[in-house]
Amino acid sequence: MQCSPSLALALSSLLGVLALMQLYRNFRTPARYGKHDDRSDKLRARLPARCAWFLQELPAFLVPTLLLAMRSPPRLEPVGCRLLSGMFCGHYFYRTFIYSFFTRSRLFPLQILFLAILFCSYNGFLQGYYMIYCAQYPNDWFTDFRFISGVLLFLFGMGINIHSDLLLRQLRKPGDTTYKIPQGGLFTYVSGANFFGEIVEWFGYAIATWSFPAFTFALFTLCCIGPRAYHHHRFYLRMFTDYPKSRKALIPFIF
Repeated sequence: MQCSPSLALALSSLLGVLALMQLYRNFRTPARYGKHDDRSDKLRARLPARCAWFLQELPAFLVPTLLLAMRSPPRLEPVGCRLLSGMFCGHYFYRTFIYSFFTRSRLFPLQILFLAILFCSYNGFLQGYYMIYCAQYPNDWFTDFRFISGVLLFLFGMGINIHSDLLLRQLRKPGDTTYKIPQGGLFTYVSGANFFGEIVEWFGYAIATWSFPAFTFALFTLCCIGPRAYHHHRFYLRMFTDYPKSRKALIPFIF
């Protein structure tokens, strides 16, 4: 497989368009899973959450791995590409093989699962294809300010994301499906602490790669789960009369 800059540009541009469509759609109506699933719709086929999260996240890890295996020789140069590809795959390794086996979410609709699998396959190909076949960095890229600041931001966001997931899991005992007010960590300031962490994570990745595909993915993440944090915030305010009024939806002290 050879690098085609026009293909990478076209796929990235389409992802940017999809991001704006998601922003428009998700601010009007949240995706119907988890807190916002219409349980009255008995005709919607569903899977257990652990199985669904595993299936939908797996392509984003598997596709770049297969692209790397197809490369001859199957290695990345320079060190910057190796580190950046490891960041992307490391996130999805966690989401696929760790997060999915510990989540205590409700049943997951098959329709949304199918769309998520399509997106993770698409984005996994785009990010992997660009980084493995097209990206060109100087040998000292890992000393560049953009790389260093981006990696630190990525690790900071990933830490928030993982810690927030842990706090959410601790709210419920196995088999418990009732909702409780998240406490601790960044949940002290925002309702969507896990979403905030993931958004920061991917903007850090975009800065570290300094690439158009990564920036469009970060934009898509913001447009997709940013509105979900807003709807989560409204859900908590409706459900709990004692919900902290000073807590924001997504960005501490701002929104």
